[in-house]
Amino acid sequence: MKILIFGPKARYDLYLPEFVKDMPVEPVFAGAPAPSLQAAADNPDAEVIFADAITPVGRDMMDLLPRLKMIHSEGVAFNAIDIAAARERGIFVCNNKGCNAGSVAEHAVMLMLMALRCGVTGHAAVKAGEQIGFKERFMVSSSPELGEQAVGLIGLGDIGTATARLLRPFGCQLYYYTAHRRPAGVEEDLGVTYLPLEELADRCDILSLHCAVNEQTTHMVDAEFLSHIKPGAILVNTARGQLVDNLAVRQALIEGRLGGIAIDTFDPEPTPASHPLVDLPPEIANRAVYSPHLGGITGGVFRRAHRNMWHSAKLVLGGQRPNFIVNRL
Repeated sequence: MKILIFGPKARYDLYLPEFVKDMPVEPVFAGAPAPSLQAAADNPDAEVIFADAITPVGRDMMDLLPRLKMIHSEGVAFNAIDIAAARERGIFVCNNKGCNAGSVAEHAVMLMLMALRCGVTGHAAVKAGEQIGFKERFMVSSSPELGEQAVGLIGLGDIGTATARLLRPFGCQLYYYTAHRRPAGVEEDLGVTYLPLEELADRCDILSLHCAVNEQTTHMVDAEFLSHIKPGAILVNTARGQLVDNLAVRQALIEGRLGGIAIDTFDPEPTPASHPLVDLPPEIANRAVYSPHLGGITGGVFRRAHRNMWHSAKLVLGGQRPNFIVNRL
């Protein structure tokens, strides 16, 4: 079975599970600079695609692969894959559900702490020999502890749930919003309280995004949403950049409605230095904390993800259903 892989060979070699050596598979790596459609045209007998988060897998690519049985995201997100076209063809689309939950949750909490406790600007002050002056200013800023904050989790899937579990020992008031409210037992176990989205925005000091990108959530953090937020709230995004309207968030920062942003995921990626949430006016630039989409990048995440991907390929090879199908086949 030929597997067309959109991702670097070095990464797949590093995280290759031991059992793969006994599988009758032929991995073909189709990395840059070759166009992805050309790679598909060159390998019409491929039966499986492993795709990284940024490679689009559309109907045009599927049409070049008549034997295709499964498209597997290397991560959790699958918004770059045309799941409707795959469903029409009877092609499984799968992801690595839950593999990065703990890692992204840790990253979200880190970003919250960095935004609250001047993680970036304080570091820069010490490097510049301005430790005492910065410390004196910080002491009269009435900076809050994380445990004093009301945190609103927008989305309560695997990552939102893991974030709630990490935050609970801090003593935060924890609220959440999802399209489908969780059972009372789940809420009690996590220590979270459900609120409608506008009420959550109005009540919370920190708003942390943990939902998938779809027609309903694309640009959900827009000017209308931001008009309801608690003044000075901090927006944390470790989910997807497409969830936010970049210009609306920028304007809310400039006007002071947003107290800060802490962002791991941007739209677009790769993110240019001229991005409206990166190229900020000097007077508000220190209210932003960035990381380069590292939330789900740990050795543990990749080991779990690649083990699941290859196991699903093994299932397909044996005529069985793979794990974590997302296109309702």
